[in-house]
Amino acid sequence: MNHVTVIGTGITKFGTMADKSLKQLLLEASFEALKEAGFPTVDAVFIGNFMSGPLANQEILGSLIAHDLGLGPIPTAKMEGACASGGIAFRHACEMIEAGVYNTVLVAGGEKMKQADTNVVTSAINAAMDTDSNEKMAGLSFPGFFGLVANRYFYETEASKKHLAMVALKNREYAVQNSIAQYRDPVALEEILAARMITEPLGLFDCSPITDGAAAVILSRGQSGIRVIASSQASGPTQAQEVEDLLTIGAIKKSAELAYEQAGLGPDDIDVIELHDCFSMTEILAYEALGLAARSEGWKLLENGDTKHGGKIPVNTSGGLLSRGHPIGATGIAQIYQVVQQLRGTACNQVDGARIGLAQNLGGTGSYSTVHIFSNGR
Repeated sequence: MNHVTVIGTGITKFGTMADKSLKQLLLEASFEALKEAGFPTVDAVFIGNFMSGPLANQEILGSLIAHDLGLGPIPTAKMEGACASGGIAFRHACEMIEAGVYNTVLVAGGEKMKQADTNVVTSAINAAMDTDSNEKMAGLSFPGFFGLVANRYFYETEASKKHLAMVALKNREYAVQNSIAQYRDPVALEEILAARMITEPLGLFDCSPITDGAAAVILSRGQSGIRVIASSQASGPTQAQEVEDLLTIGAIKKSAELAYEQAGLGPDDIDVIELHDCFSMTEILAYEALGLAARSEGWKLLENGDTKHGGKIPVNTSGGLLSRGHPIGATGIAQIYQVVQQLRGTACNQVDGARIGLAQNLGGTGSYSTVHIFSNGR
Protein backbone atom coordinates (compact mmCIF):
# COMPACT_ATOMS: atom_id res chain seq x y z
CA MET A 1 0.00 0.00 0.00
CA ASN A 2 1.32 3.46 -0.89
CA HIS A 3 2.03 6.04 1.79
CA VAL A 4 -0.22 9.11 1.71
CA THR A 5 1.11 12.42 2.98
CA VAL A 6 -0.18 15.98 3.30
CA ILE A 7 2.27 18.27 1.52
CA GLY A 8 0.26 21.49 1.28
CA THR A 9 -2.48 23.27 3.21
CA GLY A 10 -4.61 26.36 2.73
CA ILE A 11 -7.48 28.05 4.54
CA THR A 12 -9.55 31.24 4.34
CA LYS A 13 -10.93 33.29 7.16
CA PHE A 14 -14.20 31.95 8.55
CA GLY A 15 -17.24 34.14 9.17
CA THR A 16 -19.11 36.54 6.91
CA MET A 17 -17.36 36.78 3.55
CA ALA A 18 -19.88 39.03 1.79
CA ASP A 19 -17.45 40.12 -0.92
CA LYS A 20 -16.44 36.60 -2.00
CA SER A 21 -18.34 33.84 -3.80
CA LEU A 22 -18.06 30.18 -2.90
CA LYS A 23 -15.84 29.66 -5.94
CA GLN A 24 -13.54 32.47 -4.86
CA LEU A 25 -13.23 31.04 -1.36
CA LEU A 26 -12.38 27.59 -2.72
CA LEU A 27 -9.85 29.06 -5.13
CA GLU A 28 -8.18 31.08 -2.38
CA ALA A 29 -7.70 28.07 -0.11
CA SER A 30 -6.70 25.78 -2.97
CA PHE A 31 -4.11 28.20 -4.39
CA GLU A 32 -2.57 28.59 -0.93
CA ALA A 33 -2.29 24.80 -0.59
CA LEU A 34 -0.80 24.42 -4.07
CA LYS A 35 1.73 27.18 -3.42
CA GLU A 36 2.81 25.64 -0.13
CA ALA A 37 3.25 22.27 -1.88
CA GLY A 38 5.40 23.83 -4.60
CA PHE A 39 2.76 23.67 -7.35
CA PRO A 40 2.94 19.92 -8.04
CA THR A 41 1.19 18.22 -10.96
CA VAL A 42 -2.31 17.44 -9.70
CA ASP A 43 -4.01 14.26 -10.92
CA ALA A 44 -7.52 14.85 -9.53
CA VAL A 45 -9.64 17.29 -7.54
CA PHE A 46 -12.21 16.32 -4.89
CA ILE A 47 -14.45 18.99 -3.36
CA GLY A 48 -16.41 18.59 -0.13
CA ASN A 49 -19.64 20.59 -0.16
CA PHE A 50 -23.20 20.19 1.07
CA MET A 51 -25.38 23.13 0.00
CA SER A 52 -23.87 24.93 -2.99
CA GLY A 53 -26.94 24.21 -5.09
CA PRO A 54 -29.72 25.61 -2.86
CA LEU A 55 -27.64 28.39 -1.25
CA ALA A 56 -25.22 29.52 -3.97
CA ASN A 57 -27.03 28.23 -7.07
CA GLN A 58 -23.74 26.65 -8.06
CA GLU A 59 -22.76 23.03 -8.67
CA ILE A 60 -19.94 21.52 -10.82
CA LEU A 61 -17.49 22.76 -8.17
CA GLY A 62 -14.72 20.29 -8.99
CA SER A 63 -14.61 21.27 -12.64
CA LEU A 64 -14.78 24.99 -11.81
CA ILE A 65 -11.82 24.81 -9.43
CA ALA A 66 -9.67 22.64 -11.73
CA HIS A 67 -10.34 24.93 -14.70
CA ASP A 68 -9.76 28.22 -12.90
CA LEU A 69 -6.53 26.91 -11.37
CA GLY A 70 -5.31 25.74 -14.79
CA LEU A 71 -4.95 22.12 -13.71
CA GLY A 72 -5.99 20.67 -17.07
CA PRO A 73 -8.65 18.10 -18.04
CA ILE A 74 -8.18 16.00 -14.89
CA PRO A 75 -10.93 14.02 -13.12
CA THR A 76 -12.92 16.02 -10.55
CA ALA A 77 -15.86 15.36 -8.27
CA LYS A 78 -17.95 16.94 -5.55
CA MET A 79 -18.47 14.78 -2.44
CA GLU A 80 -21.58 15.21 -0.29
CA GLY A 81 -22.07 13.71 3.15
CA ALA A 82 -23.79 16.53 5.04
CA CYS A 83 -21.37 17.99 7.59
CA ALA A 84 -18.92 15.14 6.88
CA SER A 85 -18.56 16.14 3.21
CA GLY A 86 -14.98 17.36 3.67
CA GLY A 87 -13.86 14.29 5.59
CA ILE A 88 -15.41 12.00 2.98
CA ALA A 89 -13.68 13.87 0.13
CA PHE A 90 -10.37 13.52 1.96
CA ARG A 91 -10.93 9.81 2.53
CA HIS A 92 -11.66 9.18 -1.16
CA ALA A 93 -8.45 10.95 -2.11
CA CYS A 94 -6.49 8.81 0.37
CA GLU A 95 -7.97 5.63 -1.06
CA MET A 96 -7.18 6.57 -4.66
CA ILE A 97 -3.57 7.38 -3.81
CA GLU A 98 -3.19 4.21 -1.75
CA ALA A 99 -4.53 2.19 -4.67
CA GLY A 100 -1.97 3.76 -7.00
CA VAL A 101 -4.56 5.45 -9.22
CA TYR A 102 -3.29 8.97 -8.51
CA ASN A 103 -0.04 10.42 -7.23
CA THR A 104 -1.29 13.84 -6.10
CA VAL A 105 -4.80 15.05 -5.30
CA LEU A 106 -6.20 18.46 -4.34
CA VAL A 107 -8.95 18.17 -1.74
CA ALA A 108 -10.89 21.30 -0.86
CA GLY A 109 -14.04 21.97 1.10
CA GLY A 110 -16.17 25.07 1.26
CA GLU A 111 -19.56 26.54 2.01
CA LYS A 112 -21.19 29.93 1.45
CA MET A 113 -24.01 30.27 3.99
CA LYS A 114 -24.19 33.80 5.38
CA GLN A 115 -25.83 35.45 2.37
CA ALA A 116 -29.05 33.45 2.76
CA ASP A 117 -31.87 34.04 5.25
CA THR A 118 -31.64 31.90 8.38
CA ASN A 119 -34.85 30.04 7.55
CA VAL A 120 -33.48 29.17 4.09
CA VAL A 121 -30.21 27.89 5.56
CA THR A 122 -32.07 25.93 8.24
CA SER A 123 -34.28 24.31 5.62
CA ALA A 124 -31.22 23.34 3.56
CA ILE A 125 -29.43 21.93 6.62
CA ASN A 126 -32.49 19.87 7.50
CA ALA A 127 -32.04 17.98 4.24
CA ALA A 128 -29.38 16.07 6.22
CA MET A 129 -32.19 14.43 8.20
CA ASP A 130 -34.62 11.76 6.95
CA THR A 131 -37.22 13.97 5.26
CA ASP A 132 -39.52 11.02 4.58
CA SER A 133 -40.15 10.18 8.22
CA ASN A 134 -42.52 10.94 11.07
CA GLU A 135 -39.65 12.76 12.84
CA LYS A 136 -39.51 15.23 9.96
CA MET A 137 -43.27 15.64 10.09
CA ALA A 138 -43.04 16.29 13.83
CA GLY A 139 -40.57 19.12 13.17
CA LEU A 140 -37.45 17.59 14.73
CA SER A 141 -34.41 19.75 13.96
CA PHE A 142 -30.72 19.32 14.67
CA PRO A 143 -30.81 21.52 17.81
CA GLY A 144 -33.92 19.62 18.84
CA PHE A 145 -32.20 16.26 18.42
CA PHE A 146 -29.07 17.18 20.36
CA GLY A 147 -31.16 19.00 22.98
CA LEU A 148 -33.09 15.78 23.48
CA VAL A 149 -29.81 13.88 23.80
CA ALA A 150 -28.45 16.41 26.29
CA ASN A 151 -31.52 16.11 28.51
CA ARG A 152 -31.20 12.33 28.48
CA TYR A 153 -27.49 12.63 29.28
CA PHE A 154 -28.26 14.84 32.27
CA TYR A 155 -30.85 12.30 33.43
CA GLU A 156 -28.41 9.38 33.30
CA THR A 157 -25.32 11.18 34.66
CA GLU A 158 -24.29 13.92 37.05
CA ALA A 159 -23.58 16.26 34.13
CA SER A 160 -25.38 19.59 33.83
CA LYS A 161 -25.64 22.62 31.59
CA LYS A 162 -22.45 23.86 33.24
CA HIS A 163 -20.53 21.11 31.46
CA LEU A 164 -21.95 22.13 28.09
CA ALA A 165 -20.85 25.68 28.88
CA MET A 166 -17.37 24.41 29.75
CA VAL A 167 -17.08 22.95 26.23
CA ALA A 168 -18.15 26.24 24.66
CA LEU A 169 -15.79 28.23 26.91
CA LYS A 170 -12.79 26.01 26.17
CA ASN A 171 -13.32 26.26 22.44
CA ARG A 172 -13.83 30.03 22.56
CA GLU A 173 -10.62 30.45 24.56
CA TYR A 174 -8.78 28.58 21.79
CA ALA A 175 -10.50 30.58 19.02
CA VAL A 176 -9.34 33.87 20.55
CA GLN A 177 -5.82 32.89 19.41
CA ASN A 178 -6.87 31.64 15.95
CA SER A 179 -6.60 34.39 13.34
CA ILE A 180 -9.08 32.77 10.93
CA ALA A 181 -11.79 32.01 13.54
CA GLN A 182 -15.29 33.44 13.24
CA TYR A 183 -15.66 34.32 16.93
CA ARG A 184 -12.59 35.67 18.75
CA ASP A 185 -14.10 37.81 21.50
CA PRO A 186 -13.49 36.40 25.01
CA VAL A 187 -16.55 35.27 26.97
CA ALA A 188 -17.12 34.17 30.55
CA LEU A 189 -18.79 30.99 31.76
CA GLU A 190 -21.59 33.06 33.28
CA GLU A 191 -22.29 34.73 29.93
CA ILE A 192 -22.54 31.36 28.21
CA LEU A 193 -24.90 30.01 30.86
CA ALA A 194 -27.11 33.10 30.65
CA ALA A 195 -27.28 33.24 26.84
CA ARG A 196 -30.51 33.04 24.88
CA MET A 197 -31.98 29.54 24.82
CA ILE A 198 -32.18 27.81 21.43
CA THR A 199 -33.71 24.56 22.57
CA GLU A 200 -33.57 23.38 26.16
CA PRO A 201 -30.85 22.92 27.42
CA LEU A 202 -28.82 24.26 24.46
CA GLY A 203 -28.15 27.99 24.52
CA LEU A 204 -26.69 30.24 21.86
CA PHE A 205 -23.06 29.33 22.64
CA ASP A 206 -23.87 25.60 22.57
CA CYS A 207 -24.75 25.67 18.86
CA SER A 208 -22.33 26.04 15.94
CA PRO A 209 -22.93 29.13 13.77
CA ILE A 210 -23.75 29.75 10.12
CA THR A 211 -20.42 30.41 8.41
CA ASP A 212 -18.67 31.17 5.11
CA GLY A 213 -15.22 29.71 4.45
CA ALA A 214 -13.02 27.18 2.69
CA ALA A 215 -10.01 24.96 3.38
CA ALA A 216 -7.79 22.81 1.18
CA VAL A 217 -4.99 20.25 1.33
CA ILE A 218 -2.68 18.62 -1.19
CA LEU A 219 -2.27 14.87 -0.73
CA SER A 220 0.59 13.00 -2.36
CA ARG A 221 2.16 9.57 -2.56
CA GLY A 222 5.51 9.40 -0.77
CA GLN A 223 7.34 9.87 2.50
CA SER A 224 7.65 13.66 2.80
CA GLY A 225 5.01 15.67 4.65
CA ILE A 226 2.59 14.72 7.40
CA ARG A 227 1.66 11.09 6.91
CA VAL A 228 -1.93 9.78 6.95
CA ILE A 229 -1.68 6.59 9.00
CA ALA A 230 -5.41 5.80 9.18
CA SER A 231 -8.50 6.72 7.19
CA SER A 232 -11.89 5.30 8.12
CA GLN A 233 -15.59 5.90 7.64
CA ALA A 234 -18.77 4.47 9.13
CA SER A 235 -22.50 5.12 8.88
CA GLY A 236 -25.31 5.13 11.39
CA PRO A 237 -29.10 5.45 11.82
CA THR A 238 -30.83 8.49 10.32
CA GLN A 239 -33.65 8.72 12.87
CA ALA A 240 -33.58 9.09 16.65
CA GLN A 241 -36.15 6.31 17.05
CA GLU A 242 -33.80 3.88 15.31
CA VAL A 243 -30.79 4.60 17.53
CA GLU A 244 -29.99 1.66 19.78
CA ASP A 245 -28.28 3.80 22.43
CA LEU A 246 -29.20 7.49 22.34
CA LEU A 247 -26.03 8.42 24.25
CA THR A 248 -23.62 6.68 21.86
CA ILE A 249 -22.98 7.98 18.35
CA GLY A 250 -22.35 4.61 16.76
CA ALA A 251 -20.77 5.92 13.55
CA ILE A 252 -18.10 7.80 15.53
CA LYS A 253 -17.40 4.76 17.69
CA LYS A 254 -17.10 2.41 14.71
CA SER A 255 -14.99 4.75 12.59
CA ALA A 256 -12.67 5.32 15.58
CA GLU A 257 -12.27 1.59 16.15
CA LEU A 258 -11.40 1.08 12.48
CA ALA A 259 -8.90 3.95 12.49
CA TYR A 260 -7.16 2.81 15.66
CA GLU A 261 -6.86 -0.69 14.20
CA GLN A 262 -5.38 0.64 10.96
CA ALA A 263 -2.87 2.82 12.78
CA GLY A 264 -1.99 0.20 15.38
CA LEU A 265 -2.69 2.79 18.06
CA GLY A 266 -5.20 3.56 20.76
CA PRO A 267 -6.75 6.68 22.29
CA ASP A 268 -3.86 7.09 24.73
CA ASP A 269 -1.40 7.43 21.83
CA ILE A 270 -3.07 10.54 20.38
CA ASP A 271 -1.52 13.93 21.23
CA VAL A 272 -4.12 16.33 19.82
CA ILE A 273 -7.66 16.01 18.43
CA GLU A 274 -10.01 18.05 16.28
CA LEU A 275 -13.51 16.63 16.62
CA HIS A 276 -17.00 17.53 15.46
CA ASP A 277 -18.56 19.86 18.05
CA CYS A 278 -21.62 20.97 16.05
CA PHE A 279 -23.20 21.28 19.50
CA SER A 280 -21.46 21.28 22.88
CA MET A 281 -23.25 18.03 23.71
CA THR A 282 -21.83 16.42 20.58
CA GLU A 283 -18.29 17.09 21.75
CA ILE A 284 -18.92 15.27 25.04
CA LEU A 285 -20.43 12.28 23.22
CA ALA A 286 -17.44 12.26 20.84
CA TYR A 287 -15.04 12.03 23.81
CA GLU A 288 -16.73 8.77 24.73
CA ALA A 289 -17.10 7.38 21.20
CA LEU A 290 -13.41 8.05 20.50
CA GLY A 291 -12.44 6.16 23.64
CA LEU A 292 -11.19 9.13 25.64
CA ALA A 293 -13.72 8.32 28.36
CA ALA A 294 -16.16 5.55 29.21
CA ARG A 295 -19.83 5.88 28.27
CA SER A 296 -21.54 8.57 30.38
CA GLU A 297 -18.22 9.83 31.75
CA GLY A 298 -17.12 12.32 29.11
CA TRP A 299 -18.25 15.25 31.27
CA LYS A 300 -15.61 14.27 33.84
CA LEU A 301 -12.86 15.16 31.37
CA LEU A 302 -14.14 18.75 31.49
CA GLU A 303 -14.22 18.74 35.27
CA ASN A 304 -10.56 17.66 35.30
CA GLY A 305 -9.41 20.00 32.52
CA ASP A 306 -8.29 16.96 30.52
CA THR A 307 -9.25 18.31 27.09
CA LYS A 308 -7.21 21.51 27.09
CA HIS A 309 -3.54 22.45 27.38
CA GLY A 310 -2.03 20.95 30.49
CA GLY A 311 -4.57 18.13 30.46
CA LYS A 312 -4.62 14.61 29.08
CA ILE A 313 -5.30 15.55 25.44
CA PRO A 314 -6.13 19.00 24.02
CA VAL A 315 -9.29 18.94 21.89
CA ASN A 316 -10.36 21.48 19.28
CA THR A 317 -7.39 23.79 19.63
CA SER A 318 -8.66 25.65 16.55
CA GLY A 319 -11.77 26.76 18.46
CA GLY A 320 -13.87 23.97 16.98
CA LEU A 321 -17.09 24.38 15.07
CA LEU A 322 -18.55 26.36 17.97
CA SER A 323 -16.11 29.27 17.68
CA ARG A 324 -13.82 28.73 14.69
CA GLY A 325 -17.02 28.37 12.69
CA HIS A 326 -18.82 25.71 10.68
CA PRO A 327 -18.87 26.30 6.90
CA ILE A 328 -20.25 22.81 6.45
CA GLY A 329 -18.33 21.52 3.43
CA ALA A 330 -15.09 23.04 4.74
CA THR A 331 -15.26 21.69 8.28
CA GLY A 332 -13.65 18.28 7.76
CA ILE A 333 -10.74 19.84 5.86
CA ALA A 334 -10.38 22.67 8.39
CA GLN A 335 -10.03 20.06 11.14
CA ILE A 336 -7.28 18.35 9.14
CA TYR A 337 -5.63 21.70 8.49
CA GLN A 338 -5.36 22.33 12.25
CA VAL A 339 -4.05 18.84 13.02
CA VAL A 340 -1.41 19.13 10.29
CA GLN A 341 -0.25 22.49 11.68
CA GLN A 342 -0.04 20.96 15.14
CA LEU A 343 2.16 18.12 13.88
CA ARG A 344 4.34 20.60 12.01
CA GLY A 345 4.71 22.68 15.16
CA THR A 346 3.19 25.77 13.50
CA ALA A 347 -0.37 25.80 14.87
CA CYS A 348 -2.22 28.41 16.83
CA ASN A 349 -2.43 27.10 20.40
CA GLN A 350 0.47 24.75 19.66
CA VAL A 351 0.66 21.56 21.74
CA ASP A 352 4.25 20.90 22.75
CA GLY A 353 5.70 17.72 21.27
CA ALA A 354 2.60 16.75 19.28
CA ARG A 355 3.45 13.73 17.10
CA ILE A 356 0.11 11.99 16.50
CA GLY A 357 -3.13 13.81 15.69
CA LEU A 358 -6.71 12.76 14.99
CA ALA A 359 -9.52 14.46 13.06
CA GLN A 360 -13.13 13.28 13.42
CA ASN A 361 -15.88 14.64 11.14
CA LEU A 362 -19.61 13.90 11.66
CA GLY A 363 -22.51 14.12 9.21
CA GLY A 364 -26.15 14.44 10.20
CA THR A 365 -27.20 13.27 13.65
CA GLY A 366 -24.85 10.32 13.23
CA SER A 367 -25.40 9.31 9.61
CA TYR A 368 -21.71 9.51 8.72
CA SER A 369 -18.41 9.73 10.56
CA THR A 370 -14.87 9.84 9.26
CA VAL A 371 -11.76 9.49 11.40
CA HIS A 372 -8.25 10.26 10.14
CA ILE A 373 -5.06 9.78 12.12
CA PHE A 374 -1.83 11.57 11.21
CA SER A 375 1.83 11.25 12.18
CA ASN A 376 4.80 13.56 11.73
CA GLY A 377 7.15 10.57 11.87
CA ARG A 378 9.17 11.86 14.81
